[in-house]
Amino acid sequence: MIVQKEFLNEIKLYFNINAYEVKLWTALLSRGIATAGELADISGVPRSRCYDVLESLEKKGFIIQKIGKPIKYIAVQPEVITERVKKQVNLDAEQQMGIIDGIKSTDVFKELELLHKTGIDHVDPSDLTNSISGRENLYRLMKDMIERAKTSITIATTELGLKRKTPFLKKTLKVLQKKGIKTTLIIPANAAVDKSIKNIVKIKKINSNVRFVNIDNKEILFMLTSDEVNPNYDSGVWIKSKFFTNALQGLFE
Repeated sequence: MIVQKEFLNEIKLYFNINAYEVKLWTALLSRGIATAGELADISGVPRSRCYDVLESLEKKGFIIQKIGKPIKYIAVQPEVITERVKKQVNLDAEQQMGIIDGIKSTDVFKELELLHKTGIDHVDPSDLTNSISGRENLYRLMKDMIERAKTSITIATTELGLKRKTPFLKKTLKVLQKKGIKTTLIIPANAAVDKSIKNIVKIKKINSNVRFVNIDNKEILFMLTSDEVNPNYDSGVWIKSKFFTNALQGLFE
């Protein structure tokens, strides 16, 4: 059986199995049912390793051993494997999230926070500047910044940007309101605002298409391009500087 190397590598990645396991599983899929010896011949896996690898695949649920002599193996349908792997990934993710959330309450995490707070006081503001490319990356950073907010958030966006952000804002602004965080939305004069947003945010209209997000007057994400550009080419600069953010905010008060 000739199977492209690239195809086998993709299966390794998707299903998190090793090279021998991939070769034997795909070989068995092509035959439906086969003995270890037959699989060794068509897969290229050494006979000395076949039984160990087949046992591993059986434990992982990729194959089933058929009772009888000689022992034969049956491949499990790929769709079944996909659903099983998906459930396992979700389970692993939940467990990992639980571990990460648990870390926050430990003394080790408090020590790390203290180290960072002590060290950050000695960092030059120019070092706390970063450029970001791609709209997805900009939105990801924006969400992270909003989650860090303690007192205030100012979001300046265009008419087109407001339409894109409205579903996100509907959910987020209610949460921010409950936390007591003051939120201001700066938009062009001709931009229409969804009714559900009007009641929970301060709206300021200006004759400009400026785009930025200011968090607590401490950090800001400033967009450098028009939001009409290809999303892949959208870019911005993140700056952590009380002086700069206060100065910029003052221009729109």
